[in-house]
Amino acid sequence: MKETALYGIHKALGARIILFAGYQMPVEYSGVIDEHLTVRNAVGMFDVSHMGDIWVRGPSASHFLQRLTTNDIHQLFDGKAQYTCFPNGKGGIVDDLIIYRINPDEYLLVVNAANIEKDWEWLNSQNKEGAELENASPAISQLAVQGPKATDVLQRLTSINLSDIKYYSFLTGPLAGVDRVIISATGYTGSGGFELYMPNNHITKVWTEIMKAGEIYGIKPIGLAARDTLRLEMGYCLYGNDIDDTTSPIEAGLGWITRFTEGNNFIDREFLMRQKQEGVKKKLIGFAMLERGIPRPHYNILGNNGKILGHVTSGTMSPVLQQGIGLGYLQTEMTAPGQVIGIEIRNKILQAQVVKLPFYKKEG
Repeated sequence: MKETALYGIHKALGARIILFAGYQMPVEYSGVIDEHLTVRNAVGMFDVSHMGDIWVRGPSASHFLQRLTTNDIHQLFDGKAQYTCFPNGKGGIVDDLIIYRINPDEYLLVVNAANIEKDWEWLNSQNKEGAELENASPAISQLAVQGPKATDVLQRLTSINLSDIKYYSFLTGPLAGVDRVIISATGYTGSGGFELYMPNNHITKVWTEIMKAGEIYGIKPIGLAARDTLRLEMGYCLYGNDIDDTTSPIEAGLGWITRFTEGNNFIDREFLMRQKQEGVKKKLIGFAMLERGIPRPHYNILGNNGKILGHVTSGTMSPVLQQGIGLGYLQTEMTAPGQVIGIEIRNKILQAQVVKLPFYKKEG
């Protein structure tokens, strides 16, 4: 079992620890609902140092990544980030990830913790361009400071004007007395904020300074359980639940990161182009419970005749909506918003309705 550099702090704070992707990680501190609402209404901080960090460098780096990912690397410029995925050559997804362009010959790939070794092997096996690869995952720590008060908190700790960092952009500079922190306007919550990258030896200082600066804003440490409910309210896919090696980005509603621009000859381009043009047999949908019940992964999704149509891939009780919500794949003809379906929960079939994502919509 591995530990992040902040493991001792999580224990001291009384966090409930679970094993996740080989790491001992805090799943909750004050409780999922309290932590979730803290991020939606104020500011919370997550230790996400378990995520994978892989450098791709050299004159062939962009050409290599253009072939390996579905989005268009040429849309990036220095200081810009991009959400994308690795197609697996069989119509499925190796992993979803964020690419940060440092300069034309240097990129940082942030991948899912559970897929670090898998992604590393995939990158190396596909590297016919001769790009320079470095798995820096054990050396880099990452924090996510999320919520409407995140900018106010972090601005107290840096000379960088954080308001200048647009969504999915980043700057490298001083924060909390540490030089060369990557400050990225990204996150997995739908409530705004930043993700911060730095060497392990600085993470304790930065965590401590952020908690001090955020005290007047009501900052709290946030665990993995609230991270999951927050992303689900936004309808964001989770690898291993909603996407995997058997689901295509078109089926998963990720057509927007699948760019068929001229010259973008990525793996599976022809197959995915055909899916986009001809349509797919199944699609990932969001649904909201019409009756009181909490959907969970693997629960059956049923039609009016009791026939099993699919299975829940992600599900929870939405702390904001106070309603059961979930994701799952259905045959395309069943995916129109308003379609009534059944969810089998504890041997009962409860009604739910297909809805347009995201579930949570910011006011104003």
